Formats: sequence, C-alpha cells, structure tokens
Amino acid sequence: MTGLAVGLVLALQVGFIIRALLRDGLTPSARLAWVTVISVLPIVGIGAYFLFGEIRLERAKRERMREVRNILLAAHDRQPTTRLDIDGPARPAFAAGHATSGFLPVGGNRLTLLPEGDAMMADMLDAIDAARDHVHVLFYIWLTDETGTRMAEALCRAARRGVSCRVLVDDHGARHLIRSALWRQMQGAGVALDRAAPVGNPLVGLLFKRLDLRNHRKIVVVDNSLSWVGSRNCADAAFAIKPRFAPWVDILIRLEGPVVRQQQAVFLQDWMTHHSEDLRHLMTEHLVQDGPDGVVAQVIASGPDDIYTTPSDALRAMFYAATDRLRVTTPYYVPDMALHTALCSAAERGVQVELVLPARNDSLIVGAASESLFPDLLRAGVKLYLFEGGLIHSKIVTVDGLFGMVGTANLDHRSFDLNYENSLLFQCREAVADLDARQKSYRDRARRIARADVEGWSTLRRLRNNTVALASPLL
Repeated sequence: MTGLAVGLVLALQVGFIIRALLRDGLTPSARLAWVTVISVLPIVGIGAYFLFGEIRLERAKRERMREVRNILLAAHDRQPTTRLDIDGPARPAFAAGHATSGFLPVGGNRLTLLPEGDAMMADMLDAIDAARDHVHVLFYIWLTDETGTRMAEALCRAARRGVSCRVLVDDHGARHLIRSALWRQMQGAGVALDRAAPVGNPLVGLLFKRLDLRNHRKIVVVDNSLSWVGSRNCADAAFAIKPRFAPWVDILIRLEGPVVRQQQAVFLQDWMTHHSEDLRHLMTEHLVQDGPDGVVAQVIASGPDDIYTTPSDALRAMFYAATDRLRVTTPYYVPDMALHTALCSAAERGVQVELVLPARNDSLIVGAASESLFPDLLRAGVKLYLFEGGLIHSKIVTVDGLFGMVGTANLDHRSFDLNYENSLLFQCREAVADLDARQKSYRDRARRIARADVEGWSTLRRLRNNTVALASPLL
C-alpha cells in the first residue's frame, strides 16, 4: 500500500471514528464497539460502518412518515374515548408505550388466544371470507405454501365481491411471494398491493438509505372490528425456507374492541407512507365504543425513524414492576444491557423469573451472543429453559399474573432499533392466565439449563460466545 493510500485510509479512519463518537442515539457500548472495529480493522470497519453503522432513511420518506403519523394520530385522538387512569404496577409500562407510539390505553376490548399450529390461521381466513367493507393485511414474511396460498385466495374472493383489500408486505421478507403467480393472481382479482421497505437497486440505495431496515410487523384488520396480533407470519409452521428448524411455534391473538383502531392506524401509517392513497377517513368509520369493562390494551408500534423510544422502554418498566413472577418467551435474546440488567435484577430481588429460548437458533451469530449471557442469567437466579419442540418464535412477557405483552418484537437490538414492530400491552388476569398456560406448555417441551451445564462448556465454546458478544451492540 502506497503512502498516499495509507494516508487516505488513516484520514477515513479518523473521520469515521469521529462520526461514530458524534452520532446521536448511540449507546456507549455500541459507540465503543464501532470505534474498536474501525480502529482494529480499518478497511472492514469503515465499510461496515458505512453500511450498517447509522440508521439512514431518505429524507423525503422520513418526512412523509412523520406527516402521515401526525395525521392519523390526530384522527385517532378526535374519536370519543374514555381516558383511563392506569393505577398500580402496570402504569409505567403503559406510559412508556404511549411515549413510543402515541396511543393511550383503551378499555372495552376482548382478547382471544388462538390454538397453536396452522389451525390459528383459520380464524383469520374465516373473518376475511365474512368481510363486508375492507381487509388490510401486512406481513413481514409471506410464503407461497398452503397457508400463503389460502390467504391469497381468500383475499381474491373478498376483492371480487367488492371488499376493498389492501396488502402490504416487506420487500425482502416476502420476496418469494412478490415474484410468484400468487402475487399476480391477487393483482388480477383487484387486491391493492404494495411493498414496504423496498430494496430497489442496492448500489444506488446504499448512497441514500440503510438497506437492512425491515418492516417486521404482522397486522390483519377486517372491517375496523377485528384484528390479530402476534408473531405468526403468513406461512405454514413447517416454514419451507428453513425446514430444519421446523415447526416454528408462534402465538396469535384475535382482538375485538377499540384497540383495533390502533392496529388500523399502524397499518394505515405504513400504507400511506408507501402509497399515495389517503385513508384517514377509516379512522372514524365503523367505530366500536370503548368502556370500563373488558381488557385494557394499548398498541406499541415502533421503528427506526424514532431512535429515542423503543419497545425496550416498556419492557424494562415491566421487568422492574414484577414482584412475584416474570415469564418471558423469545426466539432471540440479545438485549441492550439496560434490559438484560432489569431481567437479572428481577431474579436477584426474589422474583420467580422464567425465560424460554430455542434450543437451536436459526441464527448461529445470535445464538452465540445469546449464550454469552447465560452465565449472568443463571447467577442471578433466572430459570432458563431451551425449547426443543422446533423453533420457539413466540414473543411473550407476563408480569405477576396481572399484565403482559405479545407481538412481533424480539428481545434484541434489531427489533428495538432497526425493525418496524407492533406489539400489544394489556392488563387482564384472564388473558395473562391464558398466556401463562401457553408458556407452561413451552416449558414442558423444553429442558432446563443449570449452572453446571454452562460451567461444563469448553473453552472454545465460551471463547466463541464472548467474542461474538463483543459485537452484540451492533447486531
């Protein structure tokens, strides 16, 4: 390498280190990780930081997102709603949820936990077949398997009988559908289709935006009266693109009541950001009045356009509120240090903390980073279970049998910082009891990990885990 080239690399190295040090919204651990990578591996580090170091959105797209969000939140706030004063341990979590997405908790809702496996999707398909006005569908992954085909056919039937059907899918996660005959079939039947987070020409896109920002949401809304929330993509549990990890074990809850309007607002925000159609009138049509009875619930929607509030805020509030029992299920556990500390702290102060993770993760890197945290968890007294009946893909948190959260967000940096996510925070003993029973069924199919198991790991395994963990703030 010539002196000129060395000087250029050194100048770039210093420039990118300064940029990492000045970047807003970066945690100290992530800042240190980037500075280390750029310092030790200058060429690789500079390239990695350019590609993945900053959350870059096209300015016009970011402004459009804010404009649409403000329009829909204003329409939502104008609706007649009983303002609930949440008392007790759940109050900080609901406050954090409101700060994240602008939605207040609403009462008068009904939550129905659907059965595990492919049968859960039948509830959604039946509702689409009964739809009278509109069907809105948003999925991260949509495969052309039996479930994906049945969903497309149901939407085609609805569109042909005059129901307004709109489908939005992530451009990367649903790429198999977008290139398939099913996509063209829906288009031919009159279903309005669009792609979220379009990749476009990657060489051009790299100059203006970060290409790995994904819309990870799963939302279906029918006639402003029914919606579904959970971890299930539009795909069979056999999950054809990663069959060796199957079955994928998911959670899905049917929603009825005023909180459906919040799900609708999240869908419309995404649709109107990527599509010119103005649908704000749907926020004031087919309304269901809230009331003091039923489940108190709140949608928490988040995305990389807001670097200051994330689902991690509400989760930390939940962990610190726990006094008796805290039950957590997630496929990916690589949290920020504040959330990891909150979970360990709960166990250390005597809360019965149970954490269910997959025995075999579909991401080797995430699996290794997660394993690096096992010693901390076990020393704190967390009961750690590794699910062995497939890939556990559910995302569930319940606190003291009183309140809980379910949705699309994993306990990792990608969900908190890089993905568009939607989750439901709710307060209801009966609904929490259903989720606790479902999580018990997971633990019954898992093996519990003891401290002796981790202490018996080889030096090579611990070295791998801890080396990968150094980059966990960047994952």
